[in-house]
Amino acid sequence: MAFQLIINIILACLWMFLQSAFTMGTFILGFIIGIFLLFFMRRFLGSRFYIWRILALVKLLFNFFKDLIISTVMVARIVLKKDMNIRPGIFRYETTLETDWEVTMLAILITLTPGTLSIDISDDYKAIYVHSLHVPNIEEEIATIRKSYEGAIMEVFH
Repeated sequence: MAFQLIINIILACLWMFLQSAFTMGTFILGFIIGIFLLFFMRRFLGSRFYIWRILALVKLLFNFFKDLIISTVMVARIVLKKDMNIRPGIFRYETTLETDWEVTMLAILITLTPGTLSIDISDDYKAIYVHSLHVPNIEEEIATIRKSYEGAIMEVFH
């Protein structure tokens, strides 16, 4: 991904030099032309086209911010209630992510979401211990994490 992005930036700079116009508009036009050139040459580059990864990253960030807003409202409702009828709990989340970086990214996203906290990661990086403020159903919580974060992380890094 980084290699393709660097090539795209070089192509945009080359476009600026060929046009003899060193403005941001010329750079952006050269960048867009570079995207099209890289798209048509993608099978020679040996890896997945980097724009798809960027779009997957945007999707991951959108899911995170959506969950951030929803969980912030839910935690505020719990805290502002007169009687805190909550069921806090700790559960083990088995992950299918392969690299240490991916598991760390998942643990960070879980921790940044209000109401949840990544307590520990197993030594083999296959499980994350998560504390949640309100867990009426552990299987549902695990399915939510798997659907919203783990799949999106796999799209970004694979």
